[in-house]
Amino acid sequence: MPATTSRKHRLTTIASAIALTVAATAVSLLAAQPAQAATICEQYGTTVAGNYVIQNNRWGTSATQCINTTGNGFSITQQDGVGSTSGAPVSYPSIFLGCHYTNCSPGSPLPKQLSTIGTAPSSISYSYPGSGTYNASYDIWLNADTNVSGVQDTEIMIWFNRQGSIQPIGSQTGTASIAGRSWAVWTGSNGANNVVSYLFTGSVINSLSFDVMDFVRDTFTRGSQYGTNNWYLTSVQAGFEPWVGGVGLAVNSFSASVTTGGGTQPPGTPGTPSASNVTAGSASLNWSASSGTVSSYLIERATGASSTSFSQVGTSSSPSFTNSGLAANTTYRYRVRASNSVGTSGYSGIVNVTTTGGGGGGGGCTTTAAVQNQWNNGYVMQVTVTNTGSATINGWSSTATLPSGHAHTGSWPQTAVVSGQNVTETNQNWNGALAPGQTASWGFQASRPNGNTALPTVYSCSAS
Repeated sequence: MPATTSRKHRLTTIASAIALTVAATAVSLLAAQPAQAATICEQYGTTVAGNYVIQNNRWGTSATQCINTTGNGFSITQQDGVGSTSGAPVSYPSIFLGCHYTNCSPGSPLPKQLSTIGTAPSSISYSYPGSGTYNASYDIWLNADTNVSGVQDTEIMIWFNRQGSIQPIGSQTGTASIAGRSWAVWTGSNGANNVVSYLFTGSVINSLSFDVMDFVRDTFTRGSQYGTNNWYLTSVQAGFEPWVGGVGLAVNSFSASVTTGGGTQPPGTPGTPSASNVTAGSASLNWSASSGTVSSYLIERATGASSTSFSQVGTSSSPSFTNSGLAANTTYRYRVRASNSVGTSGYSGIVNVTTTGGGGGGGGCTTTAAVQNQWNNGYVMQVTVTNTGSATINGWSSTATLPSGHAHTGSWPQTAVVSGQNVTETNQNWNGALAPGQTASWGFQASRPNGNTALPTVYSCSAS
C-alpha cells in the first residue's frame, strides 16, 4: 500500500504566481458567503460557517468537485478526479478552526503558542459511502512561528477511516492509546514538512470527542523535530482525502475550541535513571524527580547496547518503574520524560541495563511458538517452553514480543503480564518444574491492523 506523497492545498513549485493570485482571489470572494447552506464547486472556494471556515480545497486535480455545506459541516456531492494510490489524493475538502494559507476563521483563537493552551476540545461526526478510495482525516497543524501564509512545519494527521490501498506517509514507528482508542503511529516527511499520523486500529470511527492537545503531547514524545511547547497551534481541520469517488462523504458536525492554561509550564527534565534488582527477566529503575508539576513520567526503552530505537514501555506517577518480561543476558537502554497538561520535558540521560543469565546450575530454557489459527486482523499462537539445560528448572518466565501495532487480547492458562509489546507468561505451581528436555505450553491471542500479515518472531525465556 503506497504512502501518500503530498498534502492539502500545498501549491507546488510548478504552480505559477498567476495561479496563486487566482486562488487567493477566489478565497477572498467566497469567504463572504453566508453561514447558511451553500454549494461550492470552485477549486479553493470557501464559506464561513459560524466560528469555522468550510473549504472545497480541490488542490490535486482539475476535475470538478462540489460540496454542499451546512452550519457546521458539509458533504461531497460531486467528485470527478482520479488520483493514483501510489501518489497524492485529489483534494482535502474540510472544515477548520484557525488559519489556513492566511484565510482565518472568524475571531480565530489561533495561532496560539502551545505553552499557553490548557485544553483544545474537539468533536467530529462522519458519514461514509459504500464505495470509493479515501480516508477520513483530522489535521492538526503546528508551526515554529505565527506565519500562516504557507506550508506549516508539522502536520499531525488522525485517520478515522480508510478505504482502498492507501496508507500514511512514512512508516509505522509505534503505537498509542489516546481518546479511548488504539492507534498505529506513522512518522515521515512529504518533502515540505514532517508528518505524524495516527491510524485507527479495529473498527472505523464514525464519531469522536477528544482533546487535540493529547495528540500534540504524544507527538512531542516522538522526537523534537516535530515541535516544542514554544511552537504554535495554527489550525485544526476535519475532512476527507479522496483518491477515487467520494460522493456521499460527509462531516455531519464539527466543533473545536481552545482554552488558555493557568500559566503552568512543562516539567523540568528528570534525572538519569539508575537500575536495581536486575534479574534475568526484570529491572527496577529510579530517577530524580522533575521540577514543576508532573502528571506522569514516560519511560522509553531500546534493545541493544548502542540502539537508538526507543519506544515507550510504560508510565509512572512517581520517579520509579519496574520493567518485567525482559530477556535474559540482554542489554536494554532506558530514558525518561516528564509530562503534564502543558507538555513534556526533555529526555533524561540514558542508562544501560544488562539482565542476568537465565537459570543456574546448568538450567536454561527457550521459547518457541507456532500459529494455531490466524485471520485478517488477528491470530492465535501456541507457545512451547523447553528446558534446554542439563539440570531441572523449578520455574520459568516466557516472553513473546508482538510486532508494532499488534495488541494482546487474551492468554491461557493464566492472564499474561503485558508491558509495551511484550507478553509474558510465568509458570504455575503445576508446570514450573521441568526436567532437561521437558516442555510446558501456553498460548495467546492478538489483534493486528487490517491487511497486516506479520506474526511475532521474537521470543525469550528465563529459568529459575
